[in-house]
Amino acid sequence: MENQLRDIEKEAMEAIEKASDPKSLEGLKIKFLGRKGRLTSILKSLGGLPKEQRPIVGKLSNEIKARIEKAIGERMEALKGLASGPELIKGFDPSLPGRRLHLGHLHPITKILNEVCHVFEKMGFSVAQGPEIELDFYNFEALNIPPDHPARDMQDTFYVDDKVLLRTHTSPIQIRTMEKMAPPIRIIAPGKVYRCDSDVTHTPMFHQVEGLMVDKEVSFSHLKGILTHFAQEIFDRDTAVRFRPSFFPFTEPSAEIDIQCVMCRGKGCRVCSQTGWIEVLGAGLVHPAVFRYVDIDPQQYSGFAFGLGIERIAMLRYGIDDIRLFYDNDLRFLKQF
Repeated sequence: MENQLRDIEKEAMEAIEKASDPKSLEGLKIKFLGRKGRLTSILKSLGGLPKEQRPIVGKLSNEIKARIEKAIGERMEALKGLASGPELIKGFDPSLPGRRLHLGHLHPITKILNEVCHVFEKMGFSVAQGPEIELDFYNFEALNIPPDHPARDMQDTFYVDDKVLLRTHTSPIQIRTMEKMAPPIRIIAPGKVYRCDSDVTHTPMFHQVEGLMVDKEVSFSHLKGILTHFAQEIFDRDTAVRFRPSFFPFTEPSAEIDIQCVMCRGKGCRVCSQTGWIEVLGAGLVHPAVFRYVDIDPQQYSGFAFGLGIERIAMLRYGIDDIRLFYDNDLRFLKQF
């Protein structure tokens, strides 16, 4: 009798697993558990068994019945889930090809930002991060830009209050790093920055990468070598680079770095205003006054700093003349990258 019960259970479980619709399951339930079902028949015949076998066979029969009922219930739930799927929706043609999934990809700004960081990381620079909501001290004062300094007018700033603002560059990260770390220092500071400006070449939020190197006997020659190598890695090995004198409050001497126009190769065009050159970077040797704010002795140490706009590099790399295209979220534009 016990072997017979085991065979019934095995047969029932196999049939339940193969059932493809609720109607088939109902038929199996009747076949095995109905009033005239195979398991029910055995339960009804318990009275004809020897007295000592009745509890054993009765217990096993009830256990098998419970397992069959559970299996039918679970299979019924699974079939209900399938029934809600698209293949059973009225008018659906399962022979049609499926919808193709469109994989996303990195935004062009993210791609250029990663590439710029990678170039400097290969030269031994590490990446430093800092807050986007910044104190006036780190954004201006510690960079040799006191409250009455005319250089503040060069940047239209979003102020939270008199002492708190949205950072206008990532240079505050350089100050925070020098406060915490003793030389030698070699970092880049990528991130978002904010200024009240919006036109075809400016947006209120954009991305910068600023760099800082501080050590003994760091010279302008080191700055020129590193930035020339950077420009030729980002554009191409034949790109000519020139350095022009400029002014920044936190560097002395200061320079602006131009590259040969990537559009006309120096011949003169609309993009470079017929000059053959395009500005891409600002840089210089760290001003001694900045070192004093962070307790670094300018008699022992020297350094250089530089900054570049990622959007500007992306516009030159991809031949884009309106920066706002990067942030319009037009998939027709973004899919090109």
